[in-house]
Amino acid sequence: MAADQVVSRTVVINAPPERVFEVLANPYEHANFDGSGSVRGQLHGPRRLELGAKFGMRMRILLPYRIENEVVEFEPDRLIAWRHTGHHRWRYRLEPTGDGTRVTETFDWGTARSPKALELLGYPKRNARSIEQTLARLKKLVEERTG
Repeated sequence: MAADQVVSRTVVINAPPERVFEVLANPYEHANFDGSGSVRGQLHGPRRLELGAKFGMRMRILLPYRIENEVVEFEPDRLIAWRHTGHHRWRYRLEPTGDGTRVTETFDWGTARSPKALELLGYPKRNARSIEQTLARLKKLVEERTG
């Protein structure tokens, strides 16, 4: 993970890590907290992700399309990351705090097949804004469910 090829943002969610991870590890929930507006829903896959699990999503950026993802990093209640055919990763790292969970979402394009192309297309800057919106939505969703 090259430091100049990642975008990360962090939020503290007032819930234990296992509650946050429960949402992240369920691909049927992803459209509920996606801040980019591109994730439209689940096509196939398990209800709970694990290392090596594959899941398909309905997406839309200008036009509708489908994408296949694979979980490539996994530590229960602490870390989950997936990639699709482009090989860039979306990673969520969870750290317990005294009052909840620090969640860091990272878009890592250093693992991409064509990192320079992603940079030229402006994805890192766009993804920074999307990550901020995603984390705000994730926080609201988890905290509302936790009560």
